[in-house]
Amino acid sequence: MLVLNHSIKHIYFIGICGTAMASLAVLLKKRGYHVTGSDSNVYPPMSIFLEQQSIDVLDGYKEGNLHNAPDLVVIGNALSRGNPEVEIVLEQGIPYISMAELLKEFFIRGTTSMVVTGTHGKTTTTSLLAWIFECAGKQPGFMIGGIPENFGTSCQQGGGEFFITEGDEYDTAFFDKRSKFFHYQPHQLIINNIEFDHADIFDSLEDILRAFRLMLRLVPRNGLIAVNGDDDNAMNVVQSVYSPYVTFGFGKKCEARAMDLQTTSEGTTFHLEWPNHCDNTFHIPIFGQYNVRNAMGSAILALHNGIVVEVIQQAFDQFCNVKRRQELRGVCNGIHVYDDFAHHPTAVLETVRAIRQKHPEQRLIAVFEPRSNTSVLNIHQSALANSFEAADEVLLAYPHRMDQIPFEERLDVGRVAEMIKKQGKNALAFEAVSLIVDYLLKSAQPDDVILVMSNGKFDNIHQTLLDKFSSPAN
Repeated sequence: MLVLNHSIKHIYFIGICGTAMASLAVLLKKRGYHVTGSDSNVYPPMSIFLEQQSIDVLDGYKEGNLHNAPDLVVIGNALSRGNPEVEIVLEQGIPYISMAELLKEFFIRGTTSMVVTGTHGKTTTTSLLAWIFECAGKQPGFMIGGIPENFGTSCQQGGGEFFITEGDEYDTAFFDKRSKFFHYQPHQLIINNIEFDHADIFDSLEDILRAFRLMLRLVPRNGLIAVNGDDDNAMNVVQSVYSPYVTFGFGKKCEARAMDLQTTSEGTTFHLEWPNHCDNTFHIPIFGQYNVRNAMGSAILALHNGIVVEVIQQAFDQFCNVKRRQELRGVCNGIHVYDDFAHHPTAVLETVRAIRQKHPEQRLIAVFEPRSNTSVLNIHQSALANSFEAADEVLLAYPHRMDQIPFEERLDVGRVAEMIKKQGKNALAFEAVSLIVDYLLKSAQPDDVILVMSNGKFDNIHQTLLDKFSSPAN
């Protein structure tokens, strides 16, 4: 463990343009530290964000970047041995730290740490929780794996008792293969759900369950765990915890239950019944059963900390969602273009269903890019084919980095398309993004809804479509 001391003045970030790394860099700059860094992908928006904060960013990783050794180096999750700057750090014995450990030592320690975990819904739930606490005047600090529109930043230092963190189960750094959430000293915790993901890190679902069980040992007996009672895997890991927990969901066995769900064009209404704590109807301006669960988890921790129902509803009313979560990128010639981060089959299923709820009468075209380290593999191939039930048409891109994946392990999007066709809807696989764009320019009609899903940039297909739809030639 790194022992922090007052001699630290210059902090250098290797991989500074990541969302979390850049946000932490800015927060440390505001605390008075001299902050610099480097990255191999220095481009907007993060490059502009850092420039606006007068943080010098070096383009590319070079040994000479560390000629004047900083007092502390933060090494990003994507960096590994062989990186020239990593090698210099090790050779010269420069103190170094992971992003997760930095977050713990500089921001979480000494606070009441609230951590949101699970395979799906972490970013939205963390954003909801942070916004509720903000509306309640709690001045929370937070770290979120996306940009909540209510705050406009993924990280905030806060001035109050609470720090709220999105607890990712992905590994910490090349020198620390534990899941990130081990570092966050959870005092109160939400477990949304647990499924197999991150096939590049975990060999099996049991490996993931083991990581959760170990992390739960860190929650003190005066803490609280809010767990999805409808999820068998989540319930599995809380069976031997040392801390109190409350189950939430839709099932009769859940202690806190959501009932009487109703969807309108403005969002979703549900009744939350939690004996001795809550018996109220809430409205959220977002769609899908999974977002009801996200709202329930955040409401339970808010109620546990004395935040009243009226403030929770006020926060829900004002909630502006998160970038790349059911984000409407634009409407052109009556065609709605949405962007979403969904990449796991369950997330794809729930996202398509949610957009269908929002546009029940319109033709819904789902466009999906397999890009994550798990989705490019054939592990979930059958499940993926069943994830588009609420769409009218499905367009599939070939897997990202396809030439780097052994044929026998690779997702077969052609096969997925054939499986979808057997369900009675049109499905096509495309070798290039430009071909998807060309197809949609010819086939999309006014009032159509195009839902684009990828955990990457997807060649900015959303803006390309909007630009071309608005072109006089179309």
